[in-house]
Amino acid sequence: MIDFRSDTVTRPSSGMRACMDKAEVGDDVYGDDPTVNALEARVASMLGMESAVLVPSGTQSNLIALLTHCGRGDEYIVGQDYHTYKYEVGGAASLGSIQPQPLTVADDGTLDLDKVANAIKPDDLHFARTRLLALENTHSGKVISNAYLDRAATLARDRGLAFHLDGARVFNAAVAQGIDVKEITSRFDSVSICCSKGLGAPIGSLLGGSAAFINQARRWRKMVGGGMRQAGILAAGIDYALTHNIERLKEDHDNSAYLATLLRDIPGVIVEQPNTNMLYIELDSAVLGARLQNHLASRDILISGGKRIRLVTHLDINVADIEKFVAEVKAVI
Repeated sequence: MIDFRSDTVTRPSSGMRACMDKAEVGDDVYGDDPTVNALEARVASMLGMESAVLVPSGTQSNLIALLTHCGRGDEYIVGQDYHTYKYEVGGAASLGSIQPQPLTVADDGTLDLDKVANAIKPDDLHFARTRLLALENTHSGKVISNAYLDRAATLARDRGLAFHLDGARVFNAAVAQGIDVKEITSRFDSVSICCSKGLGAPIGSLLGGSAAFINQARRWRKMVGGGMRQAGILAAGIDYALTHNIERLKEDHDNSAYLATLLRDIPGVIVEQPNTNMLYIELDSAVLGARLQNHLASRDILISGGKRIRLVTHLDINVADIEKFVAEVKAVI
């Protein structure tokens, strides 16, 4: 099966499975799983932060970050199309009584900082208290520049806001720019990274921040059901991913660019230039998109449906897979 739907569909390699099989474990809720403790220390150092905590998912990582930064009746500013707001089931509002203030996301994945400034509520009993600015990098595969992040960090600091990054694919952003991930993440108060996407781990995300922040986040993790026991098995897979699968993200980026080049030769297919491992194409209609989806499925190739389709390259897709996919697209369109 060739699966372009997402980089979440990656499967652990044999080397990763062997590493997980041999993992030394303890009880992470008691804090005595040595493999988890080592991973959290490693990730904190990689992100330029004091501490980190392992959680099952990126959604939970973002949720406990928001719950730690904000109290009931507080507000966070976020992009209308950012994952933290749009794709996490309204958890901050439902579970934390935290009000989101969503803003339109620009084509480059950023928020207009003048609009961010205007959205910050005055200190008045009529308004929710604005406590946090949450960004996303990458967003829809687009890399947010460090120059923009510096301006956003200055705004947040000057206005007394905490600064959170949904960095589910922040390693893609770092690789695309040829920089260390710390050069992106160290300016934030908290960062969530996801290891079950392009890095290839089967499950797991980490939240980084100050020692005091992570200590409080652990309480929220326990409350929302994220306390795990012999989690060293998962931590070992993530540790393997961080060692072996960061630099190879460039291969995914190159494959996405190659896919874009081939698809541009097909009449009727509008192709957006990819920044990283996500490529968006647009067809004449959603009906054609459904027909293409069904045809490809019969050839053991999976894509999302619709008129505008996201295609994601990852470690389980190679050049031969891409060429097979393009041939089948040509057969339909």
